[in-house]
Amino acid sequence: MTELHQALAAASKRLDERVDAEVLLAHVVGKPRSWLIAHANDVLEPRMDEAYAALVERRAAGEPVAYITGRRGFWTLELEVTPATLIPRPETELLVELALKRLPEDQPLRVVDLGTGSGAIALAIAHERPRMQVTATDASGEALAVAQRNAERFDIANIRFKQGDWLTPLSGQRFALIVSNPPYIEAGDPHLGQGDLRFEPVTALASGHDGLDAIRHIVEAAREHLNPDGWLLLEHGWNQGPAVRELLNAQGYRDVFTALDLEGRDRVSGGRL
Repeated sequence: MTELHQALAAASKRLDERVDAEVLLAHVVGKPRSWLIAHANDVLEPRMDEAYAALVERRAAGEPVAYITGRRGFWTLELEVTPATLIPRPETELLVELALKRLPEDQPLRVVDLGTGSGAIALAIAHERPRMQVTATDASGEALAVAQRNAERFDIANIRFKQGDWLTPLSGQRFALIVSNPPYIEAGDPHLGQGDLRFEPVTALASGHDGLDAIRHIVEAAREHLNPDGWLLLEHGWNQGPAVRELLNAQGYRDVFTALDLEGRDRVSGGRL
């Protein structure tokens, strides 16, 4: 019979990573990670022991923990994620923070999130601003299905979903704010074949030889969908701040800026009409 602390120690050694081992064990036993500490000497049922070993092997083979558990925390929400969606990252929460600063709580404004994936950004904004109407677009029907399930799970009603490339399904519509975490990795970047990125949808990661194809398109197309003084906010790579600001300035956006993430790197740029 294996006690929890023994199973965890073996898994941590196998993965060379304690946190991943804890997350997977908590998933198997259906308890929060904090529970594992107080119950370290509990015996792990044989079926759970086998299930845990199988999940550890999947992680050892490189599969992302978020895809194994089907969950990833973002903002205040525990979201469903699948291989059809990008795994939400903590640094993307900066995009939500900057959007909320530009969205007064008492005004029923319209907001759109382009390439929503699991719905992370759109749902975080909709949850924090219930008076606003949030639209989320994605070219992938599979990704939109995940986002819709997340909205239903948290009973977030002020959001709608549209399938299509970026702003294509929103002909004639205008918004107070357009936000997006588009693909921005260079198509030939060797990192695409390493780590968790190997398992994520490449269409949500890479965009042209310099990684800026999607951003170029959005910066230009957003002009036809923003209200006067409306904001466009975009996440991008750590070395793309100058290039994105140049694109925004060339299209006539005002108050162009770049915000740094917690590591002090360029992460989000934006401007308004």
